[in-house]
Amino acid sequence: MRQTCVIGTRGSKLALWQAHTVQKLLQTAFPDVDVEVQTVSTTGDRVVDTPLEKMGNQGIFTKELERALIDGAVDICVHSVKDMAAELPKDCVMGAVLPRADVRDVLVCGPRLTDVHRLEDVPQGARLGTGSLRRMAQLRANFPQIEPKTIRGNVDTRLEKAMGSDYEGAILAAAGVIRMGRANDITAFIPIDQMVPAAGQGAIGLEIRRGDKRIAAMCAAVNDPTTFACVAGERRVMYELEGGCQVPIGAYAHMEGDATVFDAIVLSLDGTRTARSHREADASTSPIELARMVLDDLHAQGADDILASVRAAGFRAASVRTSDVQPAGDSQ
Repeated sequence: MRQTCVIGTRGSKLALWQAHTVQKLLQTAFPDVDVEVQTVSTTGDRVVDTPLEKMGNQGIFTKELERALIDGAVDICVHSVKDMAAELPKDCVMGAVLPRADVRDVLVCGPRLTDVHRLEDVPQGARLGTGSLRRMAQLRANFPQIEPKTIRGNVDTRLEKAMGSDYEGAILAAAGVIRMGRANDITAFIPIDQMVPAAGQGAIGLEIRRGDKRIAAMCAAVNDPTTFACVAGERRVMYELEGGCQVPIGAYAHMEGDATVFDAIVLSLDGTRTARSHREADASTSPIELARMVLDDLHAQGADDILASVRAAGFRAASVRTSDVQPAGDSQ
């Protein structure tokens, strides 16, 4: 009897693209296993008229998937890592992370911004849509002439809204726009020094049951060790700062030639207070090790006080257990 592997995913167009990408990789690596895709409706998909920060950040896009995983209805949950709940359930671990796509955010301009080619060109009072407090705070800090405005919906919906009467444009993740075949809608890629990405941005993560050796071995076959290590470093920063996907924190680690490079930022909601770190070390220094240096910088610059002010404003942060971010195949 042939073995099966069931992938759980949200039902959005982008989520299905990601799940089918994982399905093809696993099916190629394990032709004797039937790899199936099953959609699961999540709270974040059902509630589309409430700003994300007002919904809390305890897995609004993942908890139903994780319940299906724990219950055995699915064997792997495929997520955009940046959307994953900050704290993994104790019975779950990260099984693999695929090679990362473009990590940057992008500017998409509507018809009233035809002469704009970068954020510096956006005129006074222009409304840019985003569902991310991280993006809003960095816009307020670096481009005070811009008016960030909450936007919800999948990639296509947000792009359509950016072209309408309520917005002059929008800020989205490059990876999602490109994966949806909408690269021609991108006006500009935003440099990392202007907007630090979210932890895990551009990466697709495979969450599995702790101790499931068969599925862990399958995930190991498609894992990208470098991306996995960088995501682990970024999540370490989120863990230490008790940050979640709806707190204004950015963290991005990558390998650049013979160096490990790490950027991180913590901001107040209005962008007036910032703690920022840029660290580089030789490639023998792991992203987890570099994360410790970055955290020292952020703590010294008042990151804890900044986040306390954010939480006092009503945006509670979830914690992430980096003990659950293990090398692929090591799920015990």
